[in-house]
Amino acid sequence: MRVFVTGASGAIGTRLVPQLIEHGHEVIGTHNSPGSAERLRALGATALRLDLLDRDAVIDAVVAHKPDAIVHEATAIPAEIDFKHFDRSFHETNLLRTKGTDALLAAAEAAGVTRFVAQSYASARYVRTGGMVKTEDDPLDPTPPSASSESVAAMIHLEDAVTTAGGIVLRYGIFYGAANDGLIVPVRKRMFPIVGGGAGVSSFVHLDDAAAATVLALEHEGPAIYNIVDDDPAPVREWLPVLAEVLGAKSPRRAPRWLARLLAGDAAVLMGTESRGGSNAKAKRELGWTLRHPTWRRGFAAAYGSIAPAKEPKGESDARTSPSAACSRSHRRAPARVA
Repeated sequence: MRVFVTGASGAIGTRLVPQLIEHGHEVIGTHNSPGSAERLRALGATALRLDLLDRDAVIDAVVAHKPDAIVHEATAIPAEIDFKHFDRSFHETNLLRTKGTDALLAAAEAAGVTRFVAQSYASARYVRTGGMVKTEDDPLDPTPPSASSESVAAMIHLEDAVTTAGGIVLRYGIFYGAANDGLIVPVRKRMFPIVGGGAGVSSFVHLDDAAAATVLALEHEGPAIYNIVDDDPAPVREWLPVLAEVLGAKSPRRAPRWLARLLAGDAAVLMGTESRGGSNAKAKRELGWTLRHPTWRRGFAAAYGSIAPAKEPKGESDARTSPSAACSRSHRRAPARVA
């Protein structure tokens, strides 16, 4: 199968391309920076620089390459996220999830491509009532924080557009497994506090497992939505201390809800105290997906255990940075990048 992969040079894309090739697929991988072309070629893909917001260029590229399937993995998530102004940090990604998705779907129609798989997100999106772990049939949060309203709307647009066209949406968990994952620096610097009781539930997925599920999704018909998460959704108060220990960091700080809301905004408080995780039962049952890393409890150690602990600057101590200062900086860091 010829597979047209957008965002092929990103975190998930560079894990996906080799697995597609291992399964006998031919890959055309798009990228948006000159330096990524050689990396994609080294992975075995045909590299194609493409602006996904240029609708005509997207249609021309897809028609010219005549793929059998399209996998949409493109995002533009910055290394640092301002949670108090969440949509500002995700503006470019939101365009890729709206205009970019629409352009790709138009290109698929023009080229007669019927298989379409697109990236979405699972954590902190489900309704904040009832059980702490949600299935794809559970409703999404009807009242997300105002600071993230544009980002939530963009994901809903992508999911509605793709499933209406008969495609498959993969709601990935929080990615981990790369040496530059967004959690590493803030956790080591104790800039990621446990807010309140730390009851907010997170769902993780190792990048290799996310790629494997994506390969399997290509063999199935849509429309469908799947949570692509591991077997172990857990509250922040459980997973964050484990990650800190694996990274050789000191125990995470704690911050009251009122302080976190003041300094980092409602989105950060929701994620830390009220968010729900996702169930992967449907993906395992319908896709035949078997996880290599079924739980972050062992996955963190496998992914990060060989990374040398960062050295603390000379003279630095806990007294130099108060919990409130740590919380004020934490809003500028992402819990983890999703692409």
